[in-house]
Amino acid sequence: MVLETCGSSLFLALPDDVFAIISRSLSPKGICNIGICCKSLCALVASEKIWLTQCDLVAIVPTRDLVEWREGVESYKALCRFLVRVKPLLGLWVHQNPELGNVVYVMPGFVSVVGCRIIPQELGPLGIEDGPILWAPVFEIIGAFDGSTTFLLHGREKGCDYFYPGSVESVEQNCNVLLLEVEPKAKRNGCKLIHSKSFAHHSNEEISRKVCRSNNGLLRSSGQSEAVIPFSRLNFGDRRKLLETVTSQISLKVTDSLSGPLFPQLREDAENFQKDLVLMLQRRSQLLQMFKFGNEQDCTDSKASIAMPAGPIQLELSDIRKSFDPSRTSNSLNGDDDQTRRNNRKSLGRYFRASIKQILRKPSSVNGGRAISKCNSSTSENRHAQLHEFLNSGDTIGLTLHASTMKLSFYRAWPNMHDTRFALYKLPMRVPREDQEYAGLWGGTFGWPPGRPTEDKPGKALFFLLLSYEETEGKHLLIATKILEGTHYVLHPNGSAMFIVNVDEPSLDPFPWDSDADSHPVSVKHAFMGEGIAHGYGFRYPGSKPGSLFVIQSGLLAFMWKESRVVLTLQRLDLQDLLKKGEQVPALPPIANFSYLTKSYSNVFTGFSNTSTCSSSLRYLLRPVFALFSPKVPLS
Repeated sequence: MVLETCGSSLFLALPDDVFAIISRSLSPKGICNIGICCKSLCALVASEKIWLTQCDLVAIVPTRDLVEWREGVESYKALCRFLVRVKPLLGLWVHQNPELGNVVYVMPGFVSVVGCRIIPQELGPLGIEDGPILWAPVFEIIGAFDGSTTFLLHGREKGCDYFYPGSVESVEQNCNVLLLEVEPKAKRNGCKLIHSKSFAHHSNEEISRKVCRSNNGLLRSSGQSEAVIPFSRLNFGDRRKLLETVTSQISLKVTDSLSGPLFPQLREDAENFQKDLVLMLQRRSQLLQMFKFGNEQDCTDSKASIAMPAGPIQLELSDIRKSFDPSRTSNSLNGDDDQTRRNNRKSLGRYFRASIKQILRKPSSVNGGRAISKCNSSTSENRHAQLHEFLNSGDTIGLTLHASTMKLSFYRAWPNMHDTRFALYKLPMRVPREDQEYAGLWGGTFGWPPGRPTEDKPGKALFFLLLSYEETEGKHLLIATKILEGTHYVLHPNGSAMFIVNVDEPSLDPFPWDSDADSHPVSVKHAFMGEGIAHGYGFRYPGSKPGSLFVIQSGLLAFMWKESRVVLTLQRLDLQDLLKKGEQVPALPPIANFSYLTKSYSNVFTGFSNTSTCSSSLRYLLRPVFALFSPKVPLS
């Protein structure tokens, strides 16, 4: 006891600044453990300086940003709680469909993180650094006053932007898959009813029946809920219909006051940066007030005017049963027939009967419904669950985001993806080190000087390449994996290697140009032998031709095909800065906006229902070409 007292006294005798320095060697969990030792230490570790230090160690935003973010939360401890939870989400996420898109970069916003889709595009006359990169919002996760999280999916239907609120259910520290799902839950706060727009047509008597309903099979007499069936156990059709039904019920039109910036511009533009901070603080406060307003409503008030349901957004399962429409499809990208579908919803009972008939008529398939057998658990685990069993595992249902860790296989740096999961997959980003100095994200175009248009080609297709290293048969290889291209149609599949070079094999080929775009002399530091992509074995398995990779003194990389002398020039990207200087364009409808599962070889992201509000830079968006051309070596 004496030793414990002495130890506590020593801590308490330290100045706050000194203890804050010591706390840099502790984790947030370790600091919390110190706080439960005694009341005096609890007060000590509640210091704002200590938790500012912990926020700084999370290393999501610099210290000066943390000071500004502090205005939106109750304490630095609450801010640290938010930062620790969302940090694993930052980085590059992809999906293989369509072949020309679905690269999503998650970056800090304002007490939030924002998922931004990079639009396949051509570069304007200003090039990568100074030309606006076009992007569309996919989702944002907002930190509440106490550090908790709220999920907002973005989407566009009938020419209008919408929010689709939900919850962040889990974020694993090493997550590599982002899953958009629907999750049933037990009702919280007794009779507290979480509102949705679907309640507007119900009478008070109907709502009262929902609130006061007794044991109806969802909860057993023991007080334990049924085992929760994972959303992934449903067949693809049921998962898609549930997502469409839930998003149609919780969609919230984005008003002018909520359409402000999602992240500030660069600090170098001080005036606009401060304006953005004010707008973002107001927008965030309004969103959080709307969530709080929804939570405070009486559960028997069916006529309350609620702009946003409570977060996390949950719908009564009785409403889902009334509104579920199995005839909905996901083929429409503009949402023009959404209202027609909603007016023709079938009851859930009719859907079950139709499903049973379908099961009896034909054998089960990968995407078809399967009955849950009562045989051993290992067999039943591989079968699809029935929709009614999934719904019976809770009282309410809502949109959720799961950041999970899955065992994935890779083809070089590109993950092999599931065709029927509404998911984004994280790309393994390697921090450059002495023996792997070229690892990371690079962007570029074909031609020399780099990125400069010519009279016959006013726009240059923008390519994003992920450079990574691999040891194969004793060779130290540098592989440039294509993750985005801005051509009219797909020349090369996502995940293909634009070039592979052996960094242990120098090239003796000369670089054919003596000066760059600014007439500065070109100095080549290194040159490596390798092979570049070419036609030869078809679209998915293209051939290759010899070439050389040149490392230019200015920091550029240039791969040149030896035979054709076509050159692909690359520069390292700071994608966060590019997006802050970039330009926002409309999103796709919500489910397709998260992960577009339909195979396409043209630029689906140009199919906006209303582009009149966008600036003239949209002229660099590519026109869709609904045909697949044979891949070939690109020309400059």
